[in-house]
Amino acid sequence: MIERVQQVMLSTDSRSHFYMSGESALELKAMMQAGSRLQALDIKPLYAEYLLRAGDAEGALKEFNDWEDMMHESRISLRESDTHHLMISKAICYLRIGEQENCLLNHTTDSCIFPIGGAGIHKLPRGSQGAIDELMEILYRAPNNMAARWLLNVAYMTLGKYPDQVPSRWLIPPSAFASDYDIWHFPDVAGKLGLDVDDLAGGVVLEDFDGDGFLDLMVSSCSLHGQLRVFRNNGDGSFTERTVEAGLAGVVGGLNLIHADYNNDGHPDVLVLRGGWEKAGGKIPNSLLRNNGNFTFTDVTEEAGLLSFHPTQTAVWFDFDGDGWLDLFIGNENTDQGYDPCELYRNNGDGTFTECAAECGVQVLGFVKGVASGDYDNDGRPDLYISRRDGPNLLFHNDGPVAASGPGRVKWKFTEVSAAAKVADTVYGFPCWFFDYDNDGWLDLMVTGYRIHDVGDVAADYLGKPTDGARAHLYHNNHDGTFTDVSQAMGVSKVLHAMGVNFGDLDNDGWLDFYLGTGDPQFDTLIPNRMFRNDAGQRFQDVTTAGGFGVLQKGHAIAFGDINNDGFQDIYEVMGGAYSGDNYRNMLFANPGNQNGWIKLLLEGVQSNRSAIGARITVVVPGETGERRITSTVGSGASFGSSSFRRELGLGKAERILRVEVFWPTTGKSQTFTDLKINHFYRLREGDVTAIDLPLKSFVLPTSSTAPDRHHGW
Repeated sequence: MIERVQQVMLSTDSRSHFYMSGESALELKAMMQAGSRLQALDIKPLYAEYLLRAGDAEGALKEFNDWEDMMHESRISLRESDTHHLMISKAICYLRIGEQENCLLNHTTDSCIFPIGGAGIHKLPRGSQGAIDELMEILYRAPNNMAARWLLNVAYMTLGKYPDQVPSRWLIPPSAFASDYDIWHFPDVAGKLGLDVDDLAGGVVLEDFDGDGFLDLMVSSCSLHGQLRVFRNNGDGSFTERTVEAGLAGVVGGLNLIHADYNNDGHPDVLVLRGGWEKAGGKIPNSLLRNNGNFTFTDVTEEAGLLSFHPTQTAVWFDFDGDGWLDLFIGNENTDQGYDPCELYRNNGDGTFTECAAECGVQVLGFVKGVASGDYDNDGRPDLYISRRDGPNLLFHNDGPVAASGPGRVKWKFTEVSAAAKVADTVYGFPCWFFDYDNDGWLDLMVTGYRIHDVGDVAADYLGKPTDGARAHLYHNNHDGTFTDVSQAMGVSKVLHAMGVNFGDLDNDGWLDFYLGTGDPQFDTLIPNRMFRNDAGQRFQDVTTAGGFGVLQKGHAIAFGDINNDGFQDIYEVMGGAYSGDNYRNMLFANPGNQNGWIKLLLEGVQSNRSAIGARITVVVPGETGERRITSTVGSGASFGSSSFRRELGLGKAERILRVEVFWPTTGKSQTFTDLKINHFYRLREGDVTAIDLPLKSFVLPTSSTAPDRHHGW
């Protein structure tokens, strides 16, 4: 597979991989040198843009200034639109210079955390000051330019001059960013643990790869030169990179990762997804990495029957036919530059898969950006939701077996029901997920929009002004096969512009919260990543600024998990953009904890799939007016990021557990476990009548500002 991916890189030019900006810049430079002065005038602005995308902000700024001088010397007047584009381009160059000199080279735990303050204030001010000069000129010419206004406020923040020194007519007041709830601060400790990989957008898996009770970490980068990396949790407050020892050296690329125990051997395996957004240049094979049980991995893509060549960054593991073996749906990005239908692979139970999307009715064509699986009607069969950017999103109901399709094989059928279920009205979708946000035992559905004209749409939304930006949609399950859009009432009808996403319980109150990685490839889309706290199922509260989650850099894959086994979930996020020069350090937000109780459950399927994906859990505890039910479904979470299958459930103020109910997906049977204690970790094995208490060793994360940094290096 390493050789195959390298061949794809060598066999296509930079125009097929339009995020390989450095190579494109070299081609444009050669064209300028070979052409006339007039041709150079046409090419130079594009050349400058590609230099910026490649990471040479200084060079890009020089080329923009040179182009402006050449235009004056040639007595060519710039149109107003060209002048605006030039000024905003120069402002972005200055902002990126400020980021490179401060947030990257002099990185602190406060760097790029919105609203910027403390150690995040730039020590080297020339970048932000240059941006302010350009942005002020834009605003004098076009006072209502919301994008310039937003970036001006950000630039003043980086200099420690916000809000007092921002011109009042263009100030975005701090109240616009105030959190709805005063949650504790979650410090970034990735650098102190050596987990702050500095690369481009990518995926993450947070899982116990070696079965020692500690969550390990695997991260990827979408760059075709970006090394996949794996880190072993040593259980003492340190991590060790084991990439080479794990047999992963040379495995590159992967905008997203999603894991599952596909062969039921008890060891979580990983699927690497490649080619997303690249259109014709993205026909790069995915990789299935089999976990050998000794912290090594083997690429088994071809022998497993999963070798295909389609651009993608989204997939979901689910046992659609209930045979106890996990199947795989891959959402591909079909465009006018090729034929790239979605794929459904049935697990044959012998380490191989058979593609059956057309047979099952899910060979979807579209620019698919997110897929999620969940049994939304509680009939025991997992259904499928597909988020697309080029048309209505789709909900496929799993109808079950309909006819024999060969000896010993049953044909399975899905029916598209989005209109009947009342979830067909979202377009320009991206991340999506099923979760039971109100603990009523029925899965709800959320999908975020992904369309803005520029960063001004996000600024307008913060200020409550009209905007055409695509909004998020939250659908409440009506328990009858239909949903009701409750986005407005629940406080999430916002222009979030999210890519990465996952959910968990920030404060162990027993209600699921969610975190969104935001942004897009454009360098001016400097918007905070967003965290939403679930207020007892009644409303979602934006706690971004209170918790310190508002990273301005591009946010991608997200995973929730208790890194140090203290009972409280931490959050790992892969940062960085798509263009080759838009790198940033990954982050690990350490949970400060509180007094709420918790329980951890590791389910082991016997007739159901070994990792128990799709199993439903209900923890019953005493409530204020009777019994309180806290629900969870086993899975890796949302569509961009892969959290552990270990269920980590907050119990709020409960001091005891009445019982734990588990619904196993293959048999359709339920089990009840009693005599479980709070603040304990148990293994629940399908069919066993008693839970196994698993001792956990915890350790303290280095959250102190005086703790030394161990920034990850190559």
